[in-house]
Amino acid sequence: MIKTDILIIGAGPTGLFTVFEAGLLKLKCHLIDALPQPGGQCSEIYPKKPIYDIPGFPEILAGDLVKNLLEQIKSFEPTYTLGERAETIEKLEDESFIVTTNKGTKHHAPVVVIAGGLGSFEPRKPQLENIDKYEDNGVSYIIKDPEVYRDKKVLIAGGGDSALDWSIYLADVASEVYLVHRRNEFRGALDSVEKVAELSKKGKVELITEAEVTQLHGEDTLEAVTVKHLKNGESHVEVDNFIPLFGLSPKLGPIANWGLEIEKNAIKVNNAYDYSTNIPGVYAIGDVNTYPGKLKLILSGFHEAAVMCQSAYQRIFPDKKYVMKYTTVGGVQGFDGTKKEAKKEVIKSIN
Repeated sequence: MIKTDILIIGAGPTGLFTVFEAGLLKLKCHLIDALPQPGGQCSEIYPKKPIYDIPGFPEILAGDLVKNLLEQIKSFEPTYTLGERAETIEKLEDESFIVTTNKGTKHHAPVVVIAGGLGSFEPRKPQLENIDKYEDNGVSYIIKDPEVYRDKKVLIAGGGDSALDWSIYLADVASEVYLVHRRNEFRGALDSVEKVAELSKKGKVELITEAEVTQLHGEDTLEAVTVKHLKNGESHVEVDNFIPLFGLSPKLGPIANWGLEIEKNAIKVNNAYDYSTNIPGVYAIGDVNTYPGKLKLILSGFHEAAVMCQSAYQRIFPDKKYVMKYTTVGGVQGFDGTKKEAKKEVIKSIN
């Protein structure tokens, strides 16, 4: 039995930052994640994708954000159960919980925090004959390492931010980049649309709209695709890689059966107070939750983590009153004794 103060389900950015906020309150955290390493989608799906809306970082790669978070929480000594999925939850007579994974690992804590992002993901695959044959042999649904496509002929299909962003990025990596979309209009950010249009004018990206990939060709690995254009008919395009980026289908998984109040595949929480769920002692923060005005942004999850930890402290220590201190005044001290002192300014009064 693994015992901790706060059990965090989900080791993505929001879950990791929760360790920091809890550590400031001297609360120990343990994290469960179905993935084999911390970082969630940022590590598993797009570690090399730039993120632009993290305060203090005009641009930071998703993988680097995870590295920074892990460094930030190191002194608070979090522990992990990785490669296992939280399966069941049991509430005990003392109001604490036992969470058991699909591999039978049991965890005991007075507070459970669900920070599982949008849940588990499955790629939305195009309905193409024999596409399974080419998976990992020229067909990929996510890009983990852009260098795999160095000097290759790459065809991306999709009309959202991921398709646009990766077309822009791979324009300087691949020998040829094709972007195929069923419509003339894109769903992504206007700035990205304009960049792709400019790259198209320069011949660095071949933009094919009002079209879709209809067939895949090759013996053992992908060698070419058939693109069917609305007006110009079919064309044969030789490619090394086909990357359909039609999004991911999120699923809550076993958590959906825990008796939580669910709305549109997200967990309803009390955002007026502490992001608690309908089960006292169970909280939901980050993209996994929903409430009026919810913004699915990493920075929103960071805010929710800070507020939630204050409530968790009061639940664990109902007889203690915690007075919040700014880290600029009190510094940060981890469980390993490492302390970063706050810089104090001396104000002199002049009589």
